[in-house]
Amino acid sequence: MMLGPVINSAAIIFGGIIGASLGKYLPARVRQALPMTFGCAAMGIGVVLITKLQTIPAVVLALLLGSLIGELLQLERGIEKLSTKLRYFFDKPNAKQPLLTSHEDFIQKYVALVVLFCASGMGIFGALTEGIIGDPSLLIAKALLDLFTAIIFAITLGYAVSLIAIPQLLIQAILFYLATIIQPLISNTMFADFSACGGILMLATGLRICNIKSFPIANMLVSLFLVMPISAMWLHFN
Repeated sequence: MMLGPVINSAAIIFGGIIGASLGKYLPARVRQALPMTFGCAAMGIGVVLITKLQTIPAVVLALLLGSLIGELLQLERGIEKLSTKLRYFFDKPNAKQPLLTSHEDFIQKYVALVVLFCASGMGIFGALTEGIIGDPSLLIAKALLDLFTAIIFAITLGYAVSLIAIPQLLIQAILFYLATIIQPLISNTMFADFSACGGILMLATGLRICNIKSFPIANMLVSLFLVMPISAMWLHFN
């Protein structure tokens, strides 16, 4: 029975509802400080994950090819358009209330949040682990972290944060059911390179949340699908 992905997605839904409900009661300085603090934490986590890197050429090549494909497919623009529609769908009933964040800031943080929830190494590894041995503990731990993350960002981004649970559930469910096929193909080096690639995306996400540099992180997501096959080929031919 699939348990972890359901709990993880439920945590995002409830966190989004709680945060959006609290947003209008908190001072502006609190609403601004919490995401910035989380952005710093994301950068720190990214640095830690990058230290696991095993084959530098494979990770760099995956990032370059993945970013190229993502740019050609315009993934970031698609997510931006969807997030804009979601925002105004939820804000329309409350049109008399001023928005807690600008449109540009909403797009910046919402796209970064989609990456954080849907493309984290912990979520991917947790779904694979539960699919193989039936242990949901990693995803339950992630659910606790995601609950508070959703609350923090929903304070300014609103109820639209809760809907990120849908793509996350789909991704984790697919990994859960394909785990027995995928896991035997993954070596320790391949997963280490995957973690390092994810760490680079996490670092870029933190920089984006803190408004330091707006990396097109959604376009870079394709690199996560490429890094392990490229790592395997690099090990095979070297």
